[in-house]
Amino acid sequence: MRCSLGPPTHDNLAPVVRNVAWWLPTLALMVGLPIHAAEGWSDALEARCWAQFVKARTASDRSDGTRSVGFANIRDGMNVYSPFRVEFAIRGMGVVPAGKPHAAAGHHHILIDTKLPVDVQASMPFNDKYVHFGKGQTFATLNLAPGRRTLRLLFADHEHRPYYIFSREVTVNVIGPRSSLLSTGSPRVTQARFDESCRAWFDNVTTEPTPAATPAYFQNVRSGDAVRSPFVLKFGAEGYGVCASDVDAEGTGHFQIEVLRRDRVERKVVLADGQTQYEFDLEPGGYEFRLTLVDRRGKVLGPPDLVSMKVIAAASGK
Repeated sequence: MRCSLGPPTHDNLAPVVRNVAWWLPTLALMVGLPIHAAEGWSDALEARCWAQFVKARTASDRSDGTRSVGFANIRDGMNVYSPFRVEFAIRGMGVVPAGKPHAAAGHHHILIDTKLPVDVQASMPFNDKYVHFGKGQTFATLNLAPGRRTLRLLFADHEHRPYYIFSREVTVNVIGPRSSLLSTGSPRVTQARFDESCRAWFDNVTTEPTPAATPAYFQNVRSGDAVRSPFVLKFGAEGYGVCASDVDAEGTGHFQIEVLRRDRVERKVVLADGQTQYEFDLEPGGYEFRLTLVDRRGKVLGPPDLVSMKVIAAASGK
């Protein structure tokens, strides 16, 4: 098993941001017009398939404020090609690199084909079954052999001792190497077998190990998504780790989000404790969300251009 234990260097980031005007895909869906490559989908069938998963990807969990960890892009029973990308999400706590004590933060681990540790007081081992992300990473690229594999996220403190905040175990079916798609072609959505082909396409497109275009990115939405309020936005960092602002760790930052409406900033949210998601409850209408990764002094990390994602808040349903 191979996986990326550290974030890629900034020099390797893709140069082009794939965001477009928020109204184009929504208008197309309303009147039945095809959505073109500006949104990243080759046709309206792909856009329709993606839209089917919006609710699941952005659903609010207002249970009781309990801390929880989970996968942002992986679900039980998924079919994937290896290598594949796995996104992490933590609620109720923040991220901080290993070796940096913080009462309200920690870092991620993936347990592969293994059970939860019995001794919660002991530091987790370093091996192929306990994969550590001690640099504050928010994702991993896993390279696993074909077959049914189990994955679980476990959050731990600065000494790799479990907080015992863990995800439920999910099973993914690694159906073959990603290189095989060079000859067979990537899954496509078809009208004749829409449900089956949509699931295969969605599983592949959400786990492709494609670098994000910018250091800060949205894990669970794309520009033009129509969401129902309240909704959760989840964030990832490419080329940097995430860290609470009161901890000094080189190569890390924390997220901040500006909420714009009619080109005016209505709200600014600073996730200073290293949080990687935030729940919004907005009135119906069109909103632009600008996400940046900043260091502990407030300097934007990465290229000078803002990372921008625009989503539409639909009727709240209250």
